[in-house]
Amino acid sequence: MAEPIKNRRDVTAPTPQNTPANNAPISSHAQQPGVASIKEDDMAERAAAASLFAQNPALVSMIQGRLGSLVGRSSGYIENLPVPVKRRVAGLKGIQKEHSKLEAEFQEEVLQLEKKYFAKFTPLYQKRAEIVNGGTEPTDEEVEAGEEDDEEDEEAAEGEKEPEEKPAESTEKVDGIPEFWLSAMKNQISLAEMITDRDEAALKHLTDIRMEYLDKPGFRLIFEFAENEFFTNKTITKTYFYQNESGYGGDFIYDHAEGDKIEWKEGNDLTVRIESKKQRNKNTKQTRIVKKTVPTESFFNFFSPPKAPTDDDDDAASDIEERLELDYQLGEDIKEKLIPRAIDWFTGEALAFEEIEDFDENDLDDEDDEDDDDLSDDRDEDDEESEEDVRLPLPIRP
Repeated sequence: MAEPIKNRRDVTAPTPQNTPANNAPISSHAQQPGVASIKEDDMAERAAAASLFAQNPALVSMIQGRLGSLVGRSSGYIENLPVPVKRRVAGLKGIQKEHSKLEAEFQEEVLQLEKKYFAKFTPLYQKRAEIVNGGTEPTDEEVEAGEEDDEEDEEAAEGEKEPEEKPAESTEKVDGIPEFWLSAMKNQISLAEMITDRDEAALKHLTDIRMEYLDKPGFRLIFEFAENEFFTNKTITKTYFYQNESGYGGDFIYDHAEGDKIEWKEGNDLTVRIESKKQRNKNTKQTRIVKKTVPTESFFNFFSPPKAPTDDDDDAASDIEERLELDYQLGEDIKEKLIPRAIDWFTGEALAFEEIEDFDENDLDDEDDEDDDDLSDDRDEDDEESEEDVRLPLPIRP
């Protein structure tokens, strides 16, 4: 039985299937100090420094400016080397250029190999779509192979718990596998966090999720839908593009993503919600209901990816960078996890191969207490500043 490939966190050479939003610094593998090396005195000094910086934002800005001006500046060591040594250094740089060329060739060949095998996977994905949507039935050999896996799992579970009585089989005629992709997506942790109850009604009409490579480095995700009451699109795509030039080590560097515009039917846009608020005329004392459309959380915001920050977005650059990284990772999860192993996500078997962070309940309790204190302070400040009812829109997920 072929085992699903367990996630690996030690991959250091990104490809179009595993590319960070930004180039990793050369020193990314440098050893970091462990917790044991931090003394209590150091902690106190750091806390005092943090307090000082918090009270002096101008000081922080000045220090950042000074540090920024030092990036890329030579220490003078290389320039003061003897001429013969400088010549050898230049020679090593020339050899390194040859190495970089080979690295770029390697990444390109890896990409071509991936495309070659993707062409072999495609007929399997097509047959899967036909079975899911009731167009055909699996062969006896395919069913037998799948049942062998089930029998092995049942044998492994024997003795761990008492056998349960099997439910009676339904005689109702059902085509294909209803809500296949919705169920698979809800079992994929990163995607499940984006799916709201409102989204589920639309995602039930999802008939297939496919991907295709671009002629240049990049890929496109294709979501196919049956006729539904939410939008007129038969397919909604999202395309991930890479930069023309390779990064350090010949890696393909992610550039940006573009999504299709969703043609929502009137009143059924899942990415917004309607807020109603009473307004009172100061002169006539009459009240009226004002309705306002505000953004809301929805999986379909995935097709409106965030834009890269500009020079004018310094204050929001960090938040945008995080959203860009999350947006790319979601695309990778769909491409590398969901599409190739959709049946494992549908059954939930793939969850056994996911690495889930463990949380300390004591830490969570402490954070909750702090949040409660913060909220209490915020409420007091809000009461002092204004008595008006201000309703903020929910943040939009990428």
